[in-house]
Formats: sequence, structure tokens, C-alpha cells
Amino acid sequence: MTPPTSFLSGMTLLNDPRQNRGTAFTTAERRMLGLEGLLPSRVETFFDQKKRIEHQISEKQNDLERYIYLQGLLEKNETLFYSILASDPQRYVPIIYAPTLATVCQQFSQIYRRPHGMYITIEMKGRIAEVLRNWPERDVRTICVTTGGRILGLGDIGANGMGIPIGKLQIYTACGAVPPESLLPIQLDIGTTNAALHEDPFYLGLRRMPPVMEELDEFVEEFMNAVQEVFPSCCVHFEDWKGTDALRYLAKYKDKSLCYNDDIQGTAAVTLAGILTALRISRQPLQEQRILFFGAGASALGCADLLVSAFMNEGLSEEEACSRLVMMDIDGLICKSRTDLLEEQRRYAFDGSSECSLIEVIRKIRPTILIGVSTAGGTFTRQVIEEMCRNTERPIVFPLSIPHAECTAEEAYDWSKGRVLYAAGVQFPAYTTSEGQILRPGQANNFYIFPGLGLAVYAARPRIITNELIIESARALADQTGEAELEQGQLYPSQSMIGQVSFRIAERLASFMFNHDLAQERTPENIVEFIKKASYSFEYSQ
Repeated sequence: MTPPTSFLSGMTLLNDPRQNRGTAFTTAERRMLGLEGLLPSRVETFFDQKKRIEHQISEKQNDLERYIYLQGLLEKNETLFYSILASDPQRYVPIIYAPTLATVCQQFSQIYRRPHGMYITIEMKGRIAEVLRNWPERDVRTICVTTGGRILGLGDIGANGMGIPIGKLQIYTACGAVPPESLLPIQLDIGTTNAALHEDPFYLGLRRMPPVMEELDEFVEEFMNAVQEVFPSCCVHFEDWKGTDALRYLAKYKDKSLCYNDDIQGTAAVTLAGILTALRISRQPLQEQRILFFGAGASALGCADLLVSAFMNEGLSEEEACSRLVMMDIDGLICKSRTDLLEEQRRYAFDGSSECSLIEVIRKIRPTILIGVSTAGGTFTRQVIEEMCRNTERPIVFPLSIPHAECTAEEAYDWSKGRVLYAAGVQFPAYTTSEGQILRPGQANNFYIFPGLGLAVYAARPRIITNELIIESARALADQTGEAELEQGQLYPSQSMIGQVSFRIAERLASFMFNHDLAQERTPENIVEFIKKASYSFEYSQ
């Protein structure tokens, strides 16, 4: 009999989370690997271990305690950790990511136990490649990196934002079967504008203000070059950067580096997927839609840019496509007469006055789709929904702000008498109409997109991520909502099926990469087997 692990034995083996099996080591393995006396006598099956873990999780008082417990499990037994998450993503994703992660990030310095990634500080400028080589894995395929500048509606929380790339990459594995050893969370610690953190005795980050733009640009440029030098097959996943920085760096690097911004492109893809599914229900063509964004920040602009590309794929010119998108922000309509617009917003500037209320804009442009990315909960009132219903028989309403949606599913269904096709950034319960019809609101959650994209990137090693690839991910997701779901107004597949959904998206995207000369791997004979071979196993290796 050969040992199930390499090189390690005794307590060293039990302290290695990647190879440790704990009580599942057999009697023979315990003798062979020097584990006798180091474990309780009972030999448990993998199923036994999972039941024990599930019981212990259920005994915790709240999701923050469950989060801390699960991170402790990861430090002891990686396979068991990911198998638990993958067994019920609908239950566990909200614990390891939003909404629990907002609380985690607020308390990150207080609950810190051990590093699960790297901290690259502005003070390491000039030595970033040298520092990156301290990471023990050589074949890193995805880095999720944040500055902590805009975390889950919490604003600038500096190094406490490290919880975000950690959680995001755990979802890559739990929902997309991306091998965890290929993933690296990174906090770029550039300081923070949060004065309370400067005074917090437990805060683990730099107690200084962020650098000016020119210095930050130099730091990020060095970081991007260092990643390509140290990890040449790596995709950089930008996450929760301050809006203007997010737009600037995506525009700068997307055509020359393998990179991706989930807040911009992931949100755009999952929104486009929901719209495509909704249009299957209303039986309306995409190119005839008129879209109003309530909010004009990075997420809105990312969605708008992708929708323009999708419109152009349907035969519209760029000018025609842009004319079908209108935006509002806190100062009113994004219009050509305003002098405070970002360069990225000018593409969507409307002829007219900025001094318009939401209702006035809806009456003026008669949108068929209303997308909320304002962070202002409750702003889609009864009057707004009723006005949308005057424009089209089946209005599409996506209040995507987190944690407070612009309107709830119950409000949208009630005020529209069940006509609205609805998805939000948060999950709402099913709604029963007065006629007894059950409507199931969707959650436009980026986790429908990035795990499958991540698996395809890991497997095929593309040179860059194009807009067309992001559109393909949206179409691959939209195609997976079945007729039974459509009858209940459901715009996304069940979250319980996210593993299968991600696998199919990975298949589609890998095929797209090979067919469009994006991939660096050799074209496989069987794409399904190719993706299976690349996927992480949620069981102990034999």
C-alpha cells in the first residue's frame, strides 16, 4: 500500500491543511504515516466528518461565528472546508461572502488569526516582484486584489478589506471548482482615508493617507508588471476599488494584460444575463429596449458599456446603441450641459436639462428597463413602478443596490399587479399574486459569472479577457434558465445548482477562447473532459 500523501508524516501532516484528512486516515495509513496515537481511535468516513462539521456549524449563534469557525476549518482541512461549501452553496455562500462579509470586514483586524493571502504595501514600491516571490505557490492563475477603497457599501476600510479577496476566491473554488492552490488574495495597502482606523489600536494596516493619483498609478503599474514577471499565466481580478480608480485601471490594462474587474464586468454580465432571460419571457428583441440607469458610477458604466456592445452585436451602430441608454445620478440626468461629468459618462450624456426627477425622466424617455445602482434604498416608489408599466406590458426592473434595494420584490410585484420582471442585488422570498400565481424574484449575483469565468481562465489560459467573452458568459448563464423557471418569472437558475451552472459557463467560455484565438493552451479534442480535468476535486485524493 502506498501513502495517500507525499513527504509529510506525523504532526507535520496533520498541520498541513491541503493533505490532512484528520479522522478519515485509515488504521493502515495511521501506522504508515506516523499518526498512531495522534488521533482519536475511531476512523470516520468523509461523510461522517461532514455531518460532524455541519452539526458544529449549526450550534453557532450567528453567521459571524460560523464564518470564523469555517476559516478555522480551512486552516486544518482544506478538502473538508470546500466540500462543505460546495454541498450547499445557497446556505454557505452568504456566510463566507455577502452579506456576512460586511461584518467580517468591519471587524477584520479584531478577528484576524493568520494570513490567507499577501499584503503588498505602498512602502514596498520598487520591490514588489521580490515580495511576490515569497508566496509559496509558483503557478498562480488568479490574483484577486483590492485596495479596500470601496467595500460593500462600507466605504474606505483600508487593509480590513482583505476579507473581500479571500472570500471571493473561496467562491471561485466552492462554486467553480477552481483549484485553490492557483488562487492568491492580495491587499494593496495604500493607507486609508478612514480616520477612525488610524486611531484603532487593533487596525493592521498602514496608518497614513492614500497617495496622490500619480504615485498610486506608478505603484499599480509596478504591481501589474511584477505579477506578469512572477506569475506569467496569472489573471488579475480587480475587486472593490474606488470607482474612479476601478474605471481608470480597467481601461488602462484590459487590452494589454490578462485582467478583469468583477464590480464592473461581472455586474454587467449578470445584469445582461437577467435582461436576456426577461426578454425570453416578454418575447421582445434586445435592440428595441430603452434602458434607464438610476446611478451613474462604475457599476452603471460597466453595465452600459457591455450593453452597448450587445446592442451592436444585434446590428445597431455605436451611436444608436448609446442613445438607448440614459443615466441619472444624485445631481440629476447625465446630460451634455453638465460640466461635472467623468469622461466615461460623456458617452451617455443626454440632450436636455439635468434638473429632472426620476418620474420626469421615466415619462420623458419611456424606458422599458430600469436598473438601480444608486445605493439609495426605497427610491423606486409605487409611482415609479406604475409609470414603468405605462411604457411596456412587462417592464424589467433591477434594483441592484446592496444592502438596501431601490424597491423590494413584494413592492414591485404588488404595484405592477405581477407584471414586472424583477431581479435584485439581494435575495427576496417568493411572492404569491392575488390570483395564486407564484413569482420567484431573481438575485443578480456576480457569483453566477466569475466562478465559471475563473475556471475557464484557469484551464485555457487566455491572453486577455474581451468584451465579447463577457457577453458570451452572460448568454451562457441566460441559456440555463428553463421553461419552468420562466413561467414563475425566475430570471436565473437556482443557486443550489451553481456548481453545474459554473461548469457549463466554463465549457462555453473555454470553447469561445479556443475558437477566437484567445487561449494559450492547445485546443482539446473534448472540451467537457478538458474542463473536468482542470476542476478541483471535493474529495480526498486516492
